[in-house]
Amino acid sequence: MAALLILNLARVRMKKANKTYSTRQAAAKMRVSFRTLNRWLADGKIKPSTAIKMPTGRMLWLWTDRDIAKGRKVKVAQQPGPKPKVKR
Repeated sequence: MAALLILNLARVRMKKANKTYSTRQAAAKMRVSFRTLNRWLADGKIKPSTAIKMPTGRMLWLWTDRDIAKGRKVKVAQQPGPKPKVKR
């Protein structure tokens, strides 16, 4: 199963001549936290060009330089505001 995943990932990378980055690497390049980038994904504010469904049901997101540039624009558009209060 792992070999199949590696072959699929290699096929995707060969298909796209651009270098791809993991979500953690993309977050670092955008200068946001990994958690923030995952929240943007969940909110639909940003979506990378390549998504691979893993056998476990999770998604493997591959980010290109163009996707990272879009993420930087999303970051600039964010409005600072009060943080939500946590009810205890």
